[in-house]
Amino acid sequence: MLEKKTIQPIHKVLIANRGEIALRIMKTVREMGIATVAVYSEADGDAPFARFADEAICIGPPPSSESYLLGDRVIEAALATGADAIHPGYGFLSENAEFSKKARAAGILFIGPSEQAMVTMGSKLAAKDTVKSFDVPLVPGTDYPIHTVEQALEIAPSIGFPLLIKASAGGGGKGMRIVEALNELPSLFDRAVSEAVNSFGDGAVFLERFVTSPRHIEIQILADMHGHVVHLFERECSIQRRHQKVIEEAPSAVLDDALREKMGAAAIEVARSCDYVGAGTVEFLLDADKNFYFLEMNTRLQVEHPVTECITGVDLVYEQVRIAEGHPLSFSQADLEIRGHAIEIRVYAENASTGFLPDTGTLKRYSPPTGPGIRVDDGVEEGQEVSIHYDPMLSKLVVQAATREAAIERSIRAIDAFEVTGVATTLAFGRFALNHPAFRSGDFDTQFVQTHFTPEKLIRDVACSDEELATLAVGLIQQRQPTKSAKPHQPVAPSRWKERRFD
Repeated sequence: MLEKKTIQPIHKVLIANRGEIALRIMKTVREMGIATVAVYSEADGDAPFARFADEAICIGPPPSSESYLLGDRVIEAALATGADAIHPGYGFLSENAEFSKKARAAGILFIGPSEQAMVTMGSKLAAKDTVKSFDVPLVPGTDYPIHTVEQALEIAPSIGFPLLIKASAGGGGKGMRIVEALNELPSLFDRAVSEAVNSFGDGAVFLERFVTSPRHIEIQILADMHGHVVHLFERECSIQRRHQKVIEEAPSAVLDDALREKMGAAAIEVARSCDYVGAGTVEFLLDADKNFYFLEMNTRLQVEHPVTECITGVDLVYEQVRIAEGHPLSFSQADLEIRGHAIEIRVYAENASTGFLPDTGTLKRYSPPTGPGIRVDDGVEEGQEVSIHYDPMLSKLVVQAATREAAIERSIRAIDAFEVTGVATTLAFGRFALNHPAFRSGDFDTQFVQTHFTPEKLIRDVACSDEELATLAVGLIQQRQPTKSAKPHQPVAPSRWKERRFD
């Protein structure tokens, strides 16, 4: 059961992260009158987030495995600077239960849920087992690990095809395989297990019916230490590449009030199932018949949280800090309402014409748009080097308007006003997607990129700058040239790129 606690005011927060999310958290924390501490790698010493903080301390070399992922160093930095709380942001240590436990043991508040909630929701199997008695819809399949091919072959027919092999500890599409027929199962099972072991150190997989033409809908929740839980409506996250989101919006174009209420209530039950405290996101799959199924829970702030803030007027970081201090929620479910429509375009340093491969270089020009209804969360500036060591997201362009149609038009104008040179970006793809009839009609699913996008369409249909056009053309030429290490039409990933993705 939840333990009610007295108020414990926070005086100084160390942000255990970098880039745009570190800067975004610092801005709210400073508004609350709380001092901030940045930790940074040797590659980030002059980054905007490190300069913005009241104090900054270097914790290691550029590779995240030697800096941002070293929990003990982060805790040492907090103790050395007198920080009484740590905000983990997303990625890195944000869902690391051992790090949270060590921080609390050192007398430092961890702005996030309990270690037990992290462990439970960090395992897809444990999460399914936990929520199944709370009347939360689940995709038909196994709620226990499958250890052998023989076991999988015996169970698969009762689930039906196509089915999905999924890593219990997985994310980002790793350890996941779609099986169309029984004879495909043995080889795909072995590959899924192998990838799960290599990616997560855990080979546990389970079987699940593959939901065709799904939409990815997630519900933002907030829960305090006093038993109050609310949902802040949904986000549509179906525009993805490689199982990673590119464009998000709130609210969804396909949910009506009745379905929204059902999904929100289910998300609250998921939170209650693990005595959740803090900000969290419950993810669902929605099929073509508008049946929804629990997918997983992310026990942290999401990359796409700004669209929820736009349509509700709630600062989620502010609420996270208040909840960690022990305050009850200052509003109820009845106080919340949807105000207009918001769209977020993730601006990645990626070349869409070569399969969204990351790009590196110096930002020769970086000038984000401004104006009514435009918000840009970023952590870069003109002249900055885009490093090989970290996730390639440069910024998030967030636009709000009174209606979905108006938000789309405003987003396109904002993309056109966003100047970035020196590296390829996904801005042109964002313009392509927002202009596509499927997106405008709201009739799309998680296969939007595979169904509708090709580099040729990007060049033909999108009005690009000269530099964008040159980059796309070169990428398309390279994509069509055979290499010794790849078949024709298959791009070769840069060998030095350290890919780290967030949901």
